[in-house]
Amino acid sequence: MIYQLGFDKETINVEIPENNVMDVLHPRNMVLPESEFQIIREALDNPIGTTSFKELFKPGEKIAIITSDITRPCPSWKILPSILSKLEASGIQKDDITVIFALGSHRIHSREEMEKLVGKKIFSNYKCLNHEKDQCKRLGYTSKGTPVDLNKKVIEADRRILVGNIEYHYFAGYSGGIKALFPGVSSFEAIQANHSMMTMDGAIAGNLVNNPVRDDLEEIAQFIDIDMLINVVLGPSKEILKAFAGHYILAHREGCRFLDSLYRIPVERAADIVLVSAGGFPKDINIYQAQKALDNAVQAVRKGGVIIWVASCREGYGSEVFQRWIEESTSPKDILRRVKDHFELGGHKAAAIMKAREKAHILFVSNLPPLYGETMFLNPFPSVEKALAEAFNICGKQSTILLMPFGGSTLPDLLSAK
Repeated sequence: MIYQLGFDKETINVEIPENNVMDVLHPRNMVLPESEFQIIREALDNPIGTTSFKELFKPGEKIAIITSDITRPCPSWKILPSILSKLEASGIQKDDITVIFALGSHRIHSREEMEKLVGKKIFSNYKCLNHEKDQCKRLGYTSKGTPVDLNKKVIEADRRILVGNIEYHYFAGYSGGIKALFPGVSSFEAIQANHSMMTMDGAIAGNLVNNPVRDDLEEIAQFIDIDMLINVVLGPSKEILKAFAGHYILAHREGCRFLDSLYRIPVERAADIVLVSAGGFPKDINIYQAQKALDNAVQAVRKGGVIIWVASCREGYGSEVFQRWIEESTSPKDILRRVKDHFELGGHKAAAIMKAREKAHILFVSNLPPLYGETMFLNPFPSVEKALAEAFNICGKQSTILLMPFGGSTLPDLLSAK
């Protein structure tokens, strides 16, 4: 059988003996919308847990719209026009609206990238700014001691609108919701304090109950008002399937339930080999982002099995700190010990990869030179075919294979573990 995997902005084909394939984790059947813009408008017309736009937003108010950066698949250029139209109908002037990209700890966008994210018309007619980590003001501390540092322009605004997409997050449970605000427009110190909780119980993909990272994030709303959330759930081709607007928790949770109905896939037993693609661009733009697919794949592989991790990673490591941790390490155990003794944002990604490596052999297929994989204590391969041949050498010719062509989005739900 021939299977297709996303790889950068293209697809690659891989041939696998049909008898070995245990399952292919596709999202469940979904109804594709006739109009993505109509979906957005309907969500905004029927907000969950809040009043209408006209009641919330008044003429003369300064509005901050916080939306995703280039490492996220959120289609801001499809979502923002309906929001801006609603604001205009409420009497808000263009000069009173600022679009801020939630970079978190990621790199600054170029002008061309910002224009691509929001569309030429919006970029030409509205203030569009990169978040700057060093331009934050401290509002206090959460009960867990995380400093509440937020972008000054966001704080100074009269109203705040959060925009994003919902998918699984390997320690915050899900993306979306308040994550646009924090860590989206926060300081490096604050992000690091929150993310250090990723090693605690409950900080796993798909979990919102007693998840220390998520609980800490959502305390931020005690320090600043969030007036409107709009989150979308995307299909495999990045099309908008459904939108959720309203209260930053209530609307987000509705979105999470919808995501689960499509992307949380039962798996009867762990596979010998998991072949996982991050899903192509932008999910495999760099190793830092593509790691999320690896983390999902870990949920479905048996102890001592093999994960074939397919990700182009055109921008290399994607984080200077992550790269430093990798290049300074002497062994996988060194990294795991270091993250417990001295948590550092960026280094946590290195630790997550080493944790996956403890469970399974990881064969890394990318467009990067082999040295990248070797430095991460992984086995680099120039093609999926060669990696698959090695996987059979390790696990045997009769090995079961689970394919995850949308590894950054689908979450295996292992039934045998329950």
